[in-house]
Amino acid sequence: MSEETQKENDSKNMTYKDAGVDVDAGAELIKRIKPFVTGTARRELLNSIGGFGSLCEIPSGYTSPVLVSGADGVGTKLRLAIDAGHYSSVGQDLVAMSVNDVVVVGAEPFLFLDYFATGKLDVDVAEEVIRGIAGACEIAGCSLGGGETAEMPGFYSDKDFDLAGFCVGVVEKARIIDGSKIREGDDIIGLSSSGPHSNGYSLIRKILNQSKTVASPTRIRELLAPTEIYVKPLLKVFSDNLIKGAAHITGGGFFENIPRSLPNTNLASKINQTTWTVPEIFQWLQFEGGISDREMFSTFNCGVGMVLFSDPANTEKLINTLSSENCDGFKIGEVVSSDYAPKKSELLIR
Repeated sequence: MSEETQKENDSKNMTYKDAGVDVDAGAELIKRIKPFVTGTARRELLNSIGGFGSLCEIPSGYTSPVLVSGADGVGTKLRLAIDAGHYSSVGQDLVAMSVNDVVVVGAEPFLFLDYFATGKLDVDVAEEVIRGIAGACEIAGCSLGGGETAEMPGFYSDKDFDLAGFCVGVVEKARIIDGSKIREGDDIIGLSSSGPHSNGYSLIRKILNQSKTVASPTRIRELLAPTEIYVKPLLKVFSDNLIKGAAHITGGGFFENIPRSLPNTNLASKINQTTWTVPEIFQWLQFEGGISDREMFSTFNCGVGMVLFSDPANTEKLINTLSSENCDGFKIGEVVSSDYAPKKSELLIR
């Protein structure tokens, strides 16, 4: 074979790396993340990352266990994080959005899986993100059982990436929190949020792009504050039978999420806007965007990341128990009949 023919054949021997996928980088990532992923393992987890599936037993102590699953992402908050080069918080955002959904029915999250997709795998960035996921799993008390890293050149630009998370929880069938016991006169308790969490960021980015005020690095860090994880405080008040219902204030704000917890259309939630101070970050967004009050409460959590329903006789104990778990709870309203006429300072949410 002539030298020219050999060179021509070599030029045709394309590799996966030539197409933009570096399997060696993927192997290096697994090597780096294995120690802190392993550190999240509960005793029910039967294997570690690297297998084809995550093996996990159902936690013990349940007579009639019901599995509860959830899936979510971080949304366009990722765009803000990528542009700012801040990746440490988005892992907690990913975990929080799923475990907070699962826990509202009284379930204990025990297994979490992640999906990381990118145009070109940057091992340092991926390691930082997954380290954040593992840390958040420890806060939530669940195992990071594994996940998937996908390098997709031509689909994502090199620096862009997306995240998805999948959570499994378990609850005793007889102790499911479904809102069926909520009655007129029950108290509505709000739990403080850590900021916008992971909702409304398409609007936030539009405000930032159009704002005459340049957002400072401090402001950007405020907007990237990780989503609060409510799992352990909620499991504590659930175990004490202090809760009739719960609502995670996520996409759709107050108006979409609170009604999901009410048992029927004969009831409504009367929220008194004067019972808490809306955090300054939301006031800034409202001013810069010229956003109405109705739109703010339809899009953002406005400082209340979780809502609980309780019998008035239990409210004081509930708030004190939450406080002992380093969770700030405060009464924001009550359950009323659906024909209640709200006052100017109230939101009526059906």
